[in-house]
Amino acid sequence: MMLGAVAHHVATLAHAAAATASTAAPSLDNINPIGVLEDATKTVPGFEGGLSSALNIVLLLTVLTVAPAILILCTCFTRMVVVLGLLRQALGTQTLPPSQVIVGLSVLLTAVAMGGTFERMWNEGLGPYARGEQKNQMVAWDGAKKPLREFMVAQIEATGNTPTVLMILSHRGVDVSEPERLTWEKDVDMLTLVPSFVISELKTSFLIGFRVYLPFLVIDMVISSLLVSMGMMMLPPVLVSLPFKLLLFVLVDGWTLVAGGLLTGVMAPLGGT
Repeated sequence: MMLGAVAHHVATLAHAAAATASTAAPSLDNINPIGVLEDATKTVPGFEGGLSSALNIVLLLTVLTVAPAILILCTCFTRMVVVLGLLRQALGTQTLPPSQVIVGLSVLLTAVAMGGTFERMWNEGLGPYARGEQKNQMVAWDGAKKPLREFMVAQIEATGNTPTVLMILSHRGVDVSEPERLTWEKDVDMLTLVPSFVISELKTSFLIGFRVYLPFLVIDMVISSLLVSMGMMMLPPVLVSLPFKLLLFVLVDGWTLVAGGLLTGVMAPLGGT
C-alpha cells in the first residue's frame, strides 16, 4: 500500500507540473508584440501602473531594438538598399554616395512607398489601442498585422515568387501537392510569409540591379577596348570610364529614374491606397 500511495503521489505531482507547464508556455500564435510590451512594463520597478504610465520609455526602448529588424524584414527597405548599393558599385564611385546616404534614402523611399500601409496599420490597429478605444491586445495586433500581410502578399504575387512560399510550406510539413487549394489567410502564417517575402525582395532587387548595371558595364567594355587598341594597357579603364558614366547618369537624370522605378515597382495591396 505504501508503494501504491507513493506512486499515486508522484503521478499527482507530474500531472500538476504538466498542467503548470502548459499554462506557462503559450503557443506562438497567441504571442503578440503589444502584449509583450505591456507585460514588460509590469516587470520594471516603478512602472506598476501598466502600459500607459511607462508608454514613452518602453516604446522608445522597443523601437530602438525591434524597429531595425521589422524595417528590413517586413518592408520594401531590402529592395531599396540593395538596388542603390548595386547602383553605387556600377558607377564605380567606391564610397560615394556614403553608406549613410544610401541607407537614409532607402528609409525615405520605403516610407513613401508604404505610406498607405503604415497609415492603415495605425488607423486599424495601433491608433485605437494607443488612444484607449480598444483594450484587447489581440484585436489591436490583428488590426495592425492585416495591412502589413496584404502588402507582403501583394509584392510576392506581383513578382511571381509564390514558389518560395510553397517551398517554405513544404519544409514545414504542409502538403503543397495541390497549391490551388492553399489560401493566404488560412495556410500561410507570419512565420512562413516573412522569410518568403524577404527572399522575394532579394530576388527582385538583384534583377533590378542587373538592369541598372548593364549600361555601365557596356561603357567599361568600350573604354577597355579603346585603351587596348591604342596600346594604353597600363592605364586603368576605371579611371577613364568613370567620367563618362557620371556624365551619362547625370544627363538621363539617373537618380530620378532609379527612385521612380523603385517606387513604381512596389505594388499597392488591394485593400490599401
